[in-house]
Amino acid sequence: MNDAAVDAPAAAAGRRLTLNLGPQHPSTHGVLRLVVEIEGEFIRKAEPDIGFLHTGIEKQCEALTWQQAVTLTDRVDYLANLSNNLCYALAVEKLLGLEIPPKAQWMRVLLAELTRINSHLVWLGTQALDIGAMSVFLYCFREREDILRIFEMFSGQRMMTSYIRIGGLALEPPRGWDRAVAKFIRGFPAKVQEYEDLLTRNPIWLRRTQGIGCLPLADLIDLGVTGPVLRASGLAWDIRKTEPYSSYEKFDFIVPTRTEGDVYARYLVRLEEMRQSARIVEQALAGMPEGPYQADAPKVVLPDREKMKTQMEALIYHFKIVTEGFQVPAGEVYQAVESPRGELGYYVVSDGTSKPYRVFMRTPSFANLQALPMMIENRLLADTIAAMGSLDFVLGDVDR
Repeated sequence: MNDAAVDAPAAAAGRRLTLNLGPQHPSTHGVLRLVVEIEGEFIRKAEPDIGFLHTGIEKQCEALTWQQAVTLTDRVDYLANLSNNLCYALAVEKLLGLEIPPKAQWMRVLLAELTRINSHLVWLGTQALDIGAMSVFLYCFREREDILRIFEMFSGQRMMTSYIRIGGLALEPPRGWDRAVAKFIRGFPAKVQEYEDLLTRNPIWLRRTQGIGCLPLADLIDLGVTGPVLRASGLAWDIRKTEPYSSYEKFDFIVPTRTEGDVYARYLVRLEEMRQSARIVEQALAGMPEGPYQADAPKVVLPDREKMKTQMEALIYHFKIVTEGFQVPAGEVYQAVESPRGELGYYVVSDGTSKPYRVFMRTPSFANLQALPMMIENRLLADTIAAMGSLDFVLGDVDR
């Protein structure tokens, strides 16, 4: 055997190959391009390339009235549209100094928690499918369908509901909504247990998730990572607890945490978060206040249609709000909520006109995606999809 033949394996081991994962790879769940340099079976360098889904939503907000911009917030994160509606509405309501009725606040909490369950179901189903557990995907989408029917019952839309508006809710909650929600919530804990029975002690699932995609808590904090990814590394940071909004301080729930900081820990945190969201929904059902579903602000909130038939003033306000919008006092405000992916913040600036001067969205997917290179570099290529999926990013939430 000559020297060249002996040295060939060593030369091959040191050779690097550049690969594109995406922007259409099915396991990226959107148009993300991940440029990786591999050496053998290991990733030595990874660089996310974003911008393929840029919509210009933040800029579009400046061309619409304050109320019209609600429809754009639906499309930032299609799995957490009501969370975005809520965050934007709270920010504008701060500028307006509006006091939201208790019923509207509690309904917002209920809908936001159903949104969290809906989002986590999509994450669990697709994450399991990526790793090879097809049945869980079908089970998760079975429950998600029930939630989408509830959203459709409230708003007429399954996904882009625009149901949370500045001043309260878009429409009065429909007849029978409480029975529909109660029926779903009663059966949901048993469904979560089904997911656990299929995955939590499954040896294949354990080998594909335990010890994969680990990052220390200090690194996650430095990168601005929030949500289940941060809590799976040990920090109980949840905006609903630390900076309560929309009456969350009146609800009893815990913030699930783990310390392992791997894919498996993120799975366990999200499972428990679904259970806690179900608890919050149950409390909202049991203690739902009576009263109006919109603030008493005739120059901001569209008047009741029956009043328009008999009161000229109501008809005039309706015409002016629809055609011209309403003016918001000049100022700036930052409002944060806890979306299914982490801290979602809206920085809103008004120049005193009927249109926003600036709407900046601090989206959790953008911040969380920064952790991906550190999570997969110098680790096996085969573990990339499991680690990537555990971040649960939505590309519309990244690009905007």
